[in-house]
Amino acid sequence: MTEAIRILPTTDAAIDEAAALLRAGRLVAFPTETVYGLGGDATDDRAVAAIFAAKGRPSFNPLISHIPDVARARELALFTPLAEKLAAAFWPGPLTMVLKRQPDCPVSHLACAGLETIALRVPAHPVAKRLLEATGRPVVAPSANPSGRVSPTTAKHVAEGLAGRLALVLDGGPCAIGLESTVVDATGERAVLLRPGGVTLEALEQVAGPVITSESDPDAPTSPGQLASHYAPALPVRLNATDVKPGEALLAFGPALPGAAVTLNLSETGNLEEAAANLFALLRALDRPGLAGIAVMRVPEAGLGLAINDRLRRAAAPR
Repeated sequence: MTEAIRILPTTDAAIDEAAALLRAGRLVAFPTETVYGLGGDATDDRAVAAIFAAKGRPSFNPLISHIPDVARARELALFTPLAEKLAAAFWPGPLTMVLKRQPDCPVSHLACAGLETIALRVPAHPVAKRLLEATGRPVVAPSANPSGRVSPTTAKHVAEGLAGRLALVLDGGPCAIGLESTVVDATGERAVLLRPGGVTLEALEQVAGPVITSESDPDAPTSPGQLASHYAPALPVRLNATDVKPGEALLAFGPALPGAAVTLNLSETGNLEEAAANLFALLRALDRPGLAGIAVMRVPEAGLGLAINDRLRRAAAPR
């Protein structure tokens, strides 16, 4: 019988317990403004290995290290002028920067997939910030779900996917943004977009100027979220649907198409922020037995739509 996961409200006592578990090498799931993360001590090789094992994640896929402030990020990575500018504009918040490791960086090389770079984020969620302060160490925290599956935006989603594989879940309610962080390579003079996410391309370019879009190799990712098949439900996903085939569920955006076996709407009014917050929860809700697949209506490629469509393309990719 699968061991139940302990889920606790985010009291001071629960956060102190979670921090003690992390320092002891255990795994703890916690909320961020993007999605729930599966946390482990980034400086502990065994804890990092346990995250890869719990998720079934390929070890060549790097992890993001989370820290509570910019000062501690500078202890781990070499900050370029571009990185300083991006940190001032977007931290704390849903931006991850890939930077060169400091020579004495204590983060496990396994967390960085053996690369000489490190992915760093300062989250804005108050629970995440309190937990990172209490732990006193960088915490790697990929999405708290089996690798390649739909990311969790509630504590219940974590429990459904990772029962028996971690010590504790801190329940901070639904995630506000609902999409993972934007990942940017900030090692040079120009920003390179590695993964669209909670910070839009338009917002990045207002701060950093023209942004280069990376053509990543899914077999050798330089940041999280670059695998070709990712964020995927069990059912097949069909994008840019203009009709609904027999037996399909519909993930609508705006006025819904007729004829679906089940319909859920990302945003009836076409609001991209609402759609982003709903995306993973609604994909999960439609991923049920007895349906032939999930038809997804077109979402505009602008603002948060860039990140939404990135996740949908990976969800629909061959597996």
